Amino acid sequence: MPSIFSRIIAGEIPSYKVAEDEHHYAFLDINPLTEGHTLVVPKREVDYIFDLSDQEYADLQLFAKRVARAVEQSTDCKRIATAVIGMEVPHAHIHIVPIKKESDMDFRKQKLSLSAERMAEIAATIASNFK
Repeated sequence: MPSIFSRIIAGEIPSYKVAEDEHHYAFLDINPLTEGHTLVVPKREVDYIFDLSDQEYADLQLFAKRVARAVEQSTDCKRIATAVIGMEVPHAHIHIVPIKKESDMDFRKQKLSLSAERMAEIAATIASNFK
């Protein structure tokens, strides 16, 4: 059965897409730690990020860097933090999280609840800054 991320990539489940290329897809996390929290995934479904080939891994990281720069330009943050946890969804992914302080990156804290309109606005802003 395809992962939820594969279903998002296929358009079966809606998402707030911020960037895409032939091999990668980036979209806002619907349970964000901060405004602009984005997930970057390979389109090829691989459960564990370190099971990607060396080239796929490098390409994913380079795509994530471009997404991170767009998030950085689109949000009020001091840094962009990244995390690879890989336990909650069996599809490799990188969290891109704009932060002002280290505690912004605490996955145990309560997530933000943003309106659909705000999520769409954030996604459009990031997408417009993606190069």
